[in-house]
Parts: sequence; structure tokens; C-alpha cells
Amino acid sequence: MNVDPITSVVARNQCTGCGACAGAFPKFIRMVEDATHGQRPVVVQSKAGHLASQKAKAVCAGEGSDWHILPVRDEIDVAWGPVLKTWEGWAEDAEIRHLGSSGGAVTGLGLFALESGYAGGVVHVAACANDPRLNETVISHDRQGLMRGAGSRYGQASPVDALERIKSSDEKVVFVGKPCDVASITKAMHNDAELADKIALTIAIFCAGAPNLFATDALLKRLEVPKNATISDLRYRGKGWPGLMQATWTDEEGQEHKSRGLPYGAGWGGILQSHRRWRCRVCADHTGAFADISVGDPWHAPPTGDQDAGRSLIVARTMRGQAFAEAASHAGAIAVRVRARDVIARAQPNLSAANGAVWGRRVAMRALGLAAPQDRGQKLFAQWWALSGKQKIQSILGTWKRVVRHRLWRPTRVSDNTK
Repeated sequence: MNVDPITSVVARNQCTGCGACAGAFPKFIRMVEDATHGQRPVVVQSKAGHLASQKAKAVCAGEGSDWHILPVRDEIDVAWGPVLKTWEGWAEDAEIRHLGSSGGAVTGLGLFALESGYAGGVVHVAACANDPRLNETVISHDRQGLMRGAGSRYGQASPVDALERIKSSDEKVVFVGKPCDVASITKAMHNDAELADKIALTIAIFCAGAPNLFATDALLKRLEVPKNATISDLRYRGKGWPGLMQATWTDEEGQEHKSRGLPYGAGWGGILQSHRRWRCRVCADHTGAFADISVGDPWHAPPTGDQDAGRSLIVARTMRGQAFAEAASHAGAIAVRVRARDVIARAQPNLSAANGAVWGRRVAMRALGLAAPQDRGQKLFAQWWALSGKQKIQSILGTWKRVVRHRLWRPTRVSDNTK
């Protein structure tokens, strides 16, 4: 039997792990947690499984997205996707602001959607109750449920695996996910009017890449959590801005312990980011161009400590998103201050540099005969050309070095490391 399309996407390092294929065809495709490659789909190897895989390719953004569907007015939109309006803000609810990664804006917007009747549920990611190292997709209907997901989850997550649950529900939902998740669910909405009617709003969280399970275990080791401990809580962000990385665990005698707090820079820069998957390194959308609203950190005005009062950068991508954010502000759910539309480049210089390197990285991959994502309509060359000469060379030579070091020509095969 020939390799099916979804298995091929995984094998060629193009899968983002969003879960759309499994969400659309749960009987034939399931997501597994591979410690090295992350959450990836496994297709039932049968005639029906292959047919499901062929259909699922229509909702997969791993091989690329079509930026032609996005309205572009100027160079800001060319670089970041549609930017109608930007604010700096935070949740007015003090507890949400404190627990959130950067001001709790996403949780505040989700709670406003529920309390105003705009939607009956919010699809988001939360730590697995029986293993906080892992993430699971939940649909929350109240404040308590939303608070489970407050704060960033720097691990593999597949929120689009909720597609079937969304479609079979009687209520409209707000969908919250990474940019790649929103790109896939946007494809699904374009292919299914009934699904599109169920999704009242999409919110994307800025993302620099998703580390794997090895990264989480390396973090726990740095936090000095014993290997035989039972972990009850693992926080990557929140409880102030940007917050500390910290774990709570129970030892063999039943005694509960809390680890020391590791600063965000030491945790992300020193441990987690080196374990990002290759697909993340050739991603061309770190800020959620296909969402109604995008939210990230306003690093242009950084916190002075590890636990400052948080602030969020909020970007309206569509008229629907702008109207919703403004309604939330008028209702007192979030506090906002208008910022210039070009603030993203100043707030996220690391993501700006990452976008610039993508064209060179993808060209280097193709020169070696490897598959690379194709985002149609996105002007990646112009962003690459704006880099310094040294950065241009590094984007190509660095890619060749990584291909050799990680043997990226080998087909990716996944196994379930949670069994």
C-alpha cells in the first residue's frame, strides 16, 4: 500500500502537529506524542484510512497556506498579515491578568465571549490532568475552565483535533491556538460552511516554535524535579509578566514540593528553544495572520522584573476581530491603549528576523532535494533581502549544517511515547 498523504507530510518534516487531520477524521487518524518529533498524526493503514488521509489534506496547513486570501494594504500587512488596529492592553480582572502570560488578554477575551453570549464555548489548550508535561484540547464553558489554560504552554499541542467536537456541538465557539493551528482551522472553515458557522472567532497566540517532550523533561531536570516524582503542576509563564517556570510535585512519601522558579529567559533561551521542531524553523507566520485577533508579548516595553503586572499586544486582523476587541474593551473586560500599526516589528524583533530567514532556509532545503512549505502569495524574498549580508548567508549555510547534523533527509517516523 502506498504512503498516504498525511503520513507523507509527517515523513517530510512538514507537519505542524495542529491536529486538523485527526479532528476531521478521528476514526482513522489519531495524534500521538512522539518525544522527539512532537504530537504527530498516525493514519490507520487501510483503504478507509488512506481515503480519510486524502480528504484530510484539504485541512492541512503544514505544506503551506494561501496568503492571497488575505487583504493587503501596505508593507506592514505584507510583513505580518492584515493589521487593522493594534492595542497594548490587559485583562481588567486582576486574577486573570496575574495568571496570564502577558496580561491575560486571551483569557479575558474568552471570558467576555462566554459572559456576553457571543459564544457558548472556548476551544483552547490546558495541561493534562494526569501528566502536566503534556497538553490536551478542552472546550471551556465558564471562568473555571478558562483558568485551566491561563498562561503559556511551551509544549506540543494539537487544538484543531477538536474539529469534530466543534461541528457536532449546538453552540458557537471561540478558537484559540498557535498561528499554524489557526491557519489549518481557516482551511477547514473554507471547506465546510457548517463548521465555519460554528466558529464565532479565532484568536492566535504569537509563537516562536513548539519544543518537544525532551525539552520539557530537560526543563524539569533544571528545576531539580526527581525523575520518579509525580508532577501535579508545571507552569511555563504567568503569575506576573513574564513569570517564572516552576513545577509542583509529590515525592514517594506523598510529600508535596514546589521547585525554584526559573526566569523566562533562562528557561526559553537556555533550554526550550533549542528543542523546537524543524517545521517551526521554516515557519513563515509566527503572529497569526489568518486569525481574527492575534495576541503576543509587547517586548518593545519589556518588564523590569520577572513578575511585573502583565501587558499584551493585541492585533485586530479582521473587522470581526476589531469589533469584538472593541466591544470587550467597552464592556470593561480588557483595558487597551491604541498603538501604531507598525508596533509588531518593534515588539517582536526576534520574529521579524525569523521571518526574514525563512526564504533562505527554504531555498537551501530545496537545493538539497528536501520538501519545503510553500506559502502562496507571501513575499518572503523581500523580507530575506532586507537582512544583512551575514544573515542571508547564515540562513542558507546554517540550514545545510542542520540538515546534515539532524539527517533531515531521513523520513520522519513517529511512535507514541506516552504508552
